[in-house]
Amino acid sequence: MRIIAKQFTKYLSIGVLNTLIHWVIFFALTYQGLAQALANLAAFIAAVTFSFFANSRYTFTSTYSIRRYLLFTSFMGLLAYTFGALGDYLALPALVTLVSFSACSLIIGFVYSKFIVFKEEK
Repeated sequence: MRIIAKQFTKYLSIGVLNTLIHWVIFFALTYQGLAQALANLAAFIAAVTFSFFANSRYTFTSTYSIRRYLLFTSFMGLLAYTFGALGDYLALPALVTLVSFSACSLIIGFVYSKFIVFKEEK
């Protein structure tokens, strides 16, 4: 349990930087008039590369591969797009969409990364 707590703390720290990157890009794109769904997806893609490599190296001390990168980015990208699409459909303020996605992606992303993407191979 201590290992998971330590990993989650590292994941959270990297997530703060990743979130900053994501939010800046998201707000810049929505300010330019891009729909929330596309802005959220584009911001996610821009930030995910940093997150993937940092978590691979520092959080899970795992090797990275194109397969793992695609597993991580496709699942999390779908999650980002889904939250953006929901925000558009419900006409939510951009900040609500962004905060909701950030909170959910922290938990879902950690579990998905730990047990699927960076699962220790035996």
